[in-house]
Amino acid sequence: MRMIDQPLLVTMGDPSGIGPEIIAKAWASSQLGGAVVCGDLQVMRRALATTGITRPVAALDSPIDLPAVPEGALPVWQPEGLPAGLSGLPWGQISPAAGAAAARCIECATAQVLAGRARALVTAPIHKEALAAAGVDFPGHTEMLQALAARHAGLGQAPAVRMMLANEELRVVLVTIHVSLRRAIDLLDTPGILQTLRITHEAGRRFGLAAPRIAVAGLNPHAGEGGLFGDEELSIIAPAIQAARDEGIDASGPYAPDTVFMRARHAAGHPGEFDFVVAMTHDHGLIPVKYLGVEHGVNVTLGLPFVRTSPDHGTAFDIAGTGRADPSSLVAATAMACRLAAA
Repeated sequence: MRMIDQPLLVTMGDPSGIGPEIIAKAWASSQLGGAVVCGDLQVMRRALATTGITRPVAALDSPIDLPAVPEGALPVWQPEGLPAGLSGLPWGQISPAAGAAAARCIECATAQVLAGRARALVTAPIHKEALAAAGVDFPGHTEMLQALAARHAGLGQAPAVRMMLANEELRVVLVTIHVSLRRAIDLLDTPGILQTLRITHEAGRRFGLAAPRIAVAGLNPHAGEGGLFGDEELSIIAPAIQAARDEGIDASGPYAPDTVFMRARHAAGHPGEFDFVVAMTHDHGLIPVKYLGVEHGVNVTLGLPFVRTSPDHGTAFDIAGTGRADPSSLVAATAMACRLAAA
């Protein structure tokens, strides 16, 4: 199939969270860009009713059947193996069935993308405790997608991937993600940081940047202050930066992490000094992006053999089922998926 004929696939996320609602809202406002929902038909019907959208749902046998969907109908492909009774689950509560359904949709949608029957994957939010309750052996999307890509390629070792959170003002790539802070610091080493810089450099091409400028944030206050506040910058981070520069990658730092994000931010009247910032730990890197507005942020998994994006927020159990959820981040994720898939 030609890329332009392939649909986007949007997984419904946790059926007890806001994922189905924001999908329904984004679709009803014509901002899902030729997408097919991978999810439960009744869950999506409930989402339409919850948001006050009176339109039908079209059941697809395959994502590639999108052109046959009647005008005005929400296209939904329900994969085999979903638990029964999902639309009857209470809103905003952790459920093993919801976790199992979310994982099954991710697995099946990823298989479709890897088989060339979809051009990119957009994933609605999942709940990590629900995944664990369902016995899913992954802490989140990133790790699951990494394993699925390895299985598809018949690789004994999963491909190296990194999480990037981005909006129109800032792009941040993480060296470590879903582990404790203590464990994250223990995991940091020069090869891992160098690998992150290589993945970030390669990602720059999809953003139309032949030589992306990559700033590396330090780990310690003031980037260690020459070793006074920790020596990781000297012993681990700086050698990785130098090795990347020796390969022709425009990496610099390590910079004080309390100021580098401001320097990199692209804002009106303030062109950023850098195209990407690499941060050592999850919250260190994501707090600045989310502070700029969760509704505009997009999560991108770098290093996969396909494009995957997701909204910059979670399942929002506190407002699930109220119809109040804002679809803006999902819309941004869809737009970025289209952009990156076309690059």
